[in-house]
Amino acid sequence: MIYDVVVVGGGTAGCAAAYTARMLGLKTLLIEKNIHLGGTITSGLVIPVMKSGDSQINTDFKEALIAECKSLGGQITYQDNPAWLNPEITKIALDNLMERANVEVLFDTGISGIEIDRNRIKSIKTSNEILSAYNEELGSSAETLSVSIGAKYVVDATGNCVVGKICNCNFIEKKEEFQPVTLRFMMGGIDTKKFSEWLEEFDKDRNVTTIEHIDGHIHLSTAYTWDKNRKWALEPLFEDAVKKGILTRSDTNYFQIFTVPGMPGNVAFNCPRIVDFDCSLEVKDISKALSIARQSIYRYLQFCRIYFPGFEKAYISNIADMLGIRVSRRIKGKYVYTIEDLKSGKKFENPVVISNYPVDIHSNKRQAAALEAVEDYQLPIESLMSADIDNLFVAGRCLSADFLAQGALRVQSSCFSMGEGVAKYIAKLLN
Repeated sequence: MIYDVVVVGGGTAGCAAAYTARMLGLKTLLIEKNIHLGGTITSGLVIPVMKSGDSQINTDFKEALIAECKSLGGQITYQDNPAWLNPEITKIALDNLMERANVEVLFDTGISGIEIDRNRIKSIKTSNEILSAYNEELGSSAETLSVSIGAKYVVDATGNCVVGKICNCNFIEKKEEFQPVTLRFMMGGIDTKKFSEWLEEFDKDRNVTTIEHIDGHIHLSTAYTWDKNRKWALEPLFEDAVKKGILTRSDTNYFQIFTVPGMPGNVAFNCPRIVDFDCSLEVKDISKALSIARQSIYRYLQFCRIYFPGFEKAYISNIADMLGIRVSRRIKGKYVYTIEDLKSGKKFENPVVISNYPVDIHSNKRQAAALEAVEDYQLPIESLMSADIDNLFVAGRCLSADFLAQGALRVQSSCFSMGEGVAKYIAKLLN
């Protein structure tokens, strides 16, 4: 079987690429290692999809996803952002979109090898393990299936550039370029009316704390960080909790909560940000980071029950299935996009992204995080084209960009645009 496009990774960028390619008439296969699509939204609980300006391009897929989630009761428009999505409903919405577009999807499937001929990927070898009845002759209760799949073009949307790594592509990341990871989670059993009434009085800063009534439900958000760039209303509570041993100092580095569409009584947490561990892509490092994060999550539960009215009966309802990794491998592309390109608003012949999302660099040190506002900037298709493999494209945080530029481009809105833009470019090459 030979496909026009094989997309590896069914997250935000991969889904956009696969859906767009198939809608443009290309025979498309989407390979996902997990048992559902959505990546950072569904496995990582990274919600909402942040706004990235009014000049965005390649937004058809994002708009289709928002509309599908809305039809299923899993979307609201909050703070003038229509991309507040329910992560569980998003799983169903993505299945629906792929089915309507006739995208072939393989779940629970990894990549075990790649055949390359003259700087082009010829085929991809996939593998997955399926449980079966115990076979005494084999002495095993699992079978490993392997399939070789032909591809005219491949899109690596794995985030960590798994395909590029297998192909021995060159990368541009540096060891000292680091952003801490996050493991998001949710709590249920919350009296949001009681909490919102207290919060509205406790924090008068509407740039930090917002509360809206939408479709008969209360939606809210608030935050705190250990940085001293502003006066945080929640700071005395965190300081008291550290003093009493309820939280550790590192737990106070970053804290953000907000309600979730279609989940009354639930609140999502954009934390803990793991600052006391330099996480790499090594399995042992990721394993350690997950353990550290879950211990922190349990401390947050105790903190919220004690200090937040309405959280007295709160419980942990969901912990993300994956770490929120902000930066990892970045492929060397035909064009390495720089922070100078971004800040100057440099124009390109074939842009795939137009955004004004700020340069957002998280840090494991106090007063070292950066959130720098910028004007509209463009990302060229050449930054999504491997410099080593002629028919390999990337989409998502593994793009060819320097550390600071990637800090602005790694967000979901831009990843949607990258995936869609890559698919449109490939369609032109094939037509």
